[in-house]
Amino acid sequence: MSFLDRTARTWLLTELLSGMAVTLRYFFTPKVTINYPFEKNPLSPRFRGEHALRRYPNGEERCIACKLCEAVCPAQAITIEAEPRADGSRRTTRYDIDMTKCIYCGFCQEACPVDAIVEGPNFEFAAETRAELMYDKAKLLSNGDRWETELAARLNADAPYR
Repeated sequence: MSFLDRTARTWLLTELLSGMAVTLRYFFTPKVTINYPFEKNPLSPRFRGEHALRRYPNGEERCIACKLCEAVCPAQAITIEAEPRADGSRRTTRYDIDMTKCIYCGFCQEACPVDAIVEGPNFEFAAETRAELMYDKAKLLSNGDRWETELAARLNADAPYR
């Protein structure tokens, strides 16, 4: 019976007809294409884009130079140098990320005890030279200042799952 069944399917082209039926069904459904530069899909709160260093509301940088992000980075893309301040606390003097090495794993963000380094919502960054992809402390802080409201909202949305 299976030989006859197979032969009938081959001569009657049932697989081809069922495939064309699927095509015809989707031909009349509304399209889901977006006009990218002008329309954008919503991003997940856990999306990992361009890095940023955050500040406290009083303007002081959050990074306490614990170097956990540097230690946990599997690509060894983060370099931190720190020195103690007059009040006894430690702050970074140098915080560099080589974005050509970064694999956007998010370990740096997970390891940070004060949510100083985060991966933000920006995925539209490009450079013409490798030197532009070496992010220093000033660039990271300016990213944090630019995206602070969205970064705080994303961290709040993700808080129940951390």
